[in-house]
Amino acid sequence: MAAPAEQLPPGWAAEWDATHQRYLFIETNTGHTQWDPPAAAPVGLEGQAAGVAPAVHPGHAKRRQYAPGQTQVYYGGETAVDPTYGAAVPGLQPQQPQGPLFTPGLAAENQFAAQQAQAQPGVAPGQGGYYAQAEPEYINSPAFNQPQYGQPPAVDALANQFGQMGMGQKQFQLYTTNLLTSPPDPRDLQRPPPEIRLPPNSCISPSPTANADPSYCRSTVNAIPTTSSLLSKSKLPLALVLTPYRSLNEGEEAVPLITDTVIARCRRCRTYINPYVQFIDGGNRWRCCMCNMTNEVPQLFDWDQVRNQPGDRWARAELNNSAVEFVAPTEYMVRPPQPAVYVFLIDVSHTAVQSGMVATATRTILENLDRIPDEDERTKIAIICYDVSLYFFSMSPGSTESSMLVVSDIDDVFLPKPNDLLVNIAEARASLEALLGRIGDMFQDNSIIGSAMGPALQAGFKLMSPIGGKIIVLSSTLPSVGAGALKNREDPKILGTAKESNLLQAASPFYKTFAIECSRTQVSVDMFLFSAAYQDVATLACLPHYTSGQTYYYPAFNAGRSEDALKFAHEFGKVLAQPIMLEAVMRVRASRGLRMASFHGNFFVRSTDLLAMPAVPQDQSYAIEVQIEEAITTPFVVFQTAVLHTTCYGERRIRVITMALPTTTNLSEVFASVDQIALTTFLANKAVERSLTHKLEDAREYIIQKLVDILVSYKTSMTSSGAGASAQLAISDNMKMLPVLVLGLLKNVGIRQSAQIPPDIRAYSQALLTSTPSQLLMPYLYPAFYSLHNMPDEAGTIGEHGVILPPALPLTSERLERHGLYLIEDGQTIFLWVGRDAVPQLVQDVFDLPSYDVLRGGKTTLRALDNPFSQRINAIIQKIRELRRGVYYPHLYIVKEDGEPPLRLWALSMLIQDRADMLPSYQQFISTLKDKVNVAG
Repeated sequence: MAAPAEQLPPGWAAEWDATHQRYLFIETNTGHTQWDPPAAAPVGLEGQAAGVAPAVHPGHAKRRQYAPGQTQVYYGGETAVDPTYGAAVPGLQPQQPQGPLFTPGLAAENQFAAQQAQAQPGVAPGQGGYYAQAEPEYINSPAFNQPQYGQPPAVDALANQFGQMGMGQKQFQLYTTNLLTSPPDPRDLQRPPPEIRLPPNSCISPSPTANADPSYCRSTVNAIPTTSSLLSKSKLPLALVLTPYRSLNEGEEAVPLITDTVIARCRRCRTYINPYVQFIDGGNRWRCCMCNMTNEVPQLFDWDQVRNQPGDRWARAELNNSAVEFVAPTEYMVRPPQPAVYVFLIDVSHTAVQSGMVATATRTILENLDRIPDEDERTKIAIICYDVSLYFFSMSPGSTESSMLVVSDIDDVFLPKPNDLLVNIAEARASLEALLGRIGDMFQDNSIIGSAMGPALQAGFKLMSPIGGKIIVLSSTLPSVGAGALKNREDPKILGTAKESNLLQAASPFYKTFAIECSRTQVSVDMFLFSAAYQDVATLACLPHYTSGQTYYYPAFNAGRSEDALKFAHEFGKVLAQPIMLEAVMRVRASRGLRMASFHGNFFVRSTDLLAMPAVPQDQSYAIEVQIEEAITTPFVVFQTAVLHTTCYGERRIRVITMALPTTTNLSEVFASVDQIALTTFLANKAVERSLTHKLEDAREYIIQKLVDILVSYKTSMTSSGAGASAQLAISDNMKMLPVLVLGLLKNVGIRQSAQIPPDIRAYSQALLTSTPSQLLMPYLYPAFYSLHNMPDEAGTIGEHGVILPPALPLTSERLERHGLYLIEDGQTIFLWVGRDAVPQLVQDVFDLPSYDVLRGGKTTLRALDNPFSQRINAIIQKIRELRRGVYYPHLYIVKEDGEPPLRLWALSMLIQDRADMLPSYQQFISTLKDKVNVAG
């Protein structure tokens, strides 16, 4: 096959994107980028903007066309917008192009109407999908020459050539976009961050993995200003977003493990050797890339201990990979590696038993005993139940019997027995299984209402504090007796007022004090909360927050609904099965002139920059703000994250993640290198912090002002102030999704202006905003929206990378057709929206019901029926649930267009580009920003 570069029309270049394993096409004149291969402009279209994609076939009778007026009114201005905007998929290669298709912001005037006129006659206006043929076929058939999914097979040499193209030699090119005429394109969120362009010879390895993968570490800017004044002028925050212990998807390579315990570190700044150091003095010494200190190369650095012969230095993992893990020698241990310990605190009060939580939890633990990490058979487990008393269980190794010991004195908690309460899973397996099978029956008639969660926590802590480990709390009621007792402080009158932020702060100092005590003794706490009534999530989430745990919330949980039981069992099972880092401490080092200024995430800051994390779960994210303290004189800087931890298999290790970024004195390069996803992740953390230290209103004003400041700085520094400047809203192309992401953050329940959001829901959302990795946070702020009734043939079928998803649509209800079927999801919830005019055949094929009228909305499980369309929709839902890192298993809701108003409004609130309640539409938001920028500028 010919290389893409040989097939491109004049004025285009192709660049291989290693992250997405496909080519990114760049129009050299305008800087416009796209995944779709460009086609040469047909004769007679010289006036058309360069780079416009090939056209839809005249035969596409079933593809819904939109009235031009509607779309133009929404997006504003005279600029025509692509009628299939959002309907193309990365990697599409249309066959036999027959005319112009329009790219947002590039289409010439009147072309939209001309294309509308080409629509095939014979189909009534507005009737696509179902109405195009007699039989109930929702999908455009292959006869319509659907685009081919997939990508050209990569040739290794070519891939390398494109991957390394101009690394460190070409400057960042700044391309300006007018936000008023460039509506958000969901595909832009799938683009990789701006390329890191290091100067030549800065890296000693040609390896493509020598610099950090964005899923481990990313920076808000990929070109670091050399002075704090330049950074201040840009108004951009400088911050790192870290997920040092992320899960591995199928096919991804594990972090290389170095087992020879030869660890080369700088004598002065303690930086670990990495691909950005320099070897000098004939290779006998190396110069640190952080502080320039000269260090001796360790004697055994060039020795292959496995083969017991001289080794190849340049093959060592730490010189070729940005992320490596060292097996730590004994000097990195305060004590021998401890076993993994899990202590379950199970609420068995009347509410918990009646909701089915106790039965579901014990069954899930029982079913997942084999999945709990225990390769070396050292893992220990204990179970403590509680209502207003504490119930301990003594399990004898080798026996199936267990005895229950009740402690009613909750004011002075003690352990009723010195041993057999915390048992080895392998040794006490029989009695553990028998106990888990009996707990539900033991308490099934429990009528006690009340919760001694605080004393239960103290008991679990006493049991495990000599070792450390993880406490998993399962609670269905507000703690009401003993230490840590809380009162119901929910007051509908203060929701939406300045006092609301008080409800998001901890009500009792017990939980923070206890959390710090836990952190000191290497104990982490996970909270699973189930209450139908107020539970004070804000206060209870303190424990996971300071002990590197996680909060999970299941409002109004009822195991009688199979969907509730399935979601909890799935997530709880994954939490039990995932490997964890124990006794971890994390430190981030940076080149001279840079300092870690503030830290956001679930941990406790033990000293100025040492983060204590007793048990680190997978896929937890942290944001760290960086200050430029003195002028940087080096051509590039290095950030290095080191996490010293014990694996749950009893091995002490150091995970090291190194990222190198070029420096610049040029403001345009700073703007051109902004990573809008990292920037949004950081702003989400800052907004939550501000809502707690100040008020929710202050948090909203802070992020709007930050965005305005960036836009003003860009306007004054990067655009000419001539005539017409105030009529546009300029931003660099790589930041054009920032305003809609900020709007999504403003409309997120954690931050949103509303008097209707219960404080528990808001507090849980804030916990998600500050702990989820960017890959999960982006859909939480900018949900995915798919049209299913007219999706392409390939959608829902198996492709090269698994199930193919339909093309994503912009988040506006303009895309909802009354006969359509749509899917909206934000990583936590999935909605299937059914239009009121959906034909009976669609309802029959998807829901196995005769018509729309008998369809019921609400939480559901969608069965796979014996027809291709149902199977493809189920495949898409399954793919969405497995797509992202993390343990979350989203609920599925059916939403009828004329169904229950609360459910409809909840689903529509995800279409963040629409106006809702007191919150503006995207177009209104952009207009407001333009006015603020013009006033300030």
